[in-house]
Amino acid sequence: MKFLLIGLGNIGEDYVYTRHNIGFDVVDAFAQKHGGLFGVGRLAHVCEMKWKGKKLTIIKPTTYMNLSGKSVKYWMEKESVALEQLLVIVDDIALPLSRIRLRSSGSSAGHNGLRSIEETLLTDKYPRLRFGVGNNFPKGGQADFVLSRWTPEESPLVKRKIEKCVEVVENFITIGIERTMNEANKLEFTL
Repeated sequence: MKFLLIGLGNIGEDYVYTRHNIGFDVVDAFAQKHGGLFGVGRLAHVCEMKWKGKKLTIIKPTTYMNLSGKSVKYWMEKESVALEQLLVIVDDIALPLSRIRLRSSGSSAGHNGLRSIEETLLTDKYPRLRFGVGNNFPKGGQADFVLSRWTPEESPLVKRKIEKCVEVVENFITIGIERTMNEANKLEFTL
């Protein structure tokens, strides 16, 4: 069975360790834990590996967030991966920093990366793991907030949440989305 894991973010030093790049951070942590390495591929940095008898293609789109769908569609078609075996990891301002949420489908909720994927795939019926980043910003300050780096106070919690997200991804691959959702959506993290 094949899986396509997608961490959403933006390429370049300006975006490293920002809230908007948490998808990159989670797939980096997953690959590192399981001995995978990223290389340059078409429209993405790509890590291909086998884990627990499954073939995994892990991508970090190099198209920038707003064109993520282009990369996702290319790799989905190239690897012949079904929608159910796709998992997008993304930041979410609608969730507090204390939460993650796994869903088998749903709207983009205004997230440009998810919107691009939905417009390109012509569906919102694909699994996504949302990493809550909170919404502690003034009116009109959303872009600056999601493109800002984690604070020293937030960093320990973010590290724990990344580790837990790696476990959620492992469960998604081994036990399926329904059982994984039941466990993942009950998690509450504290500073």
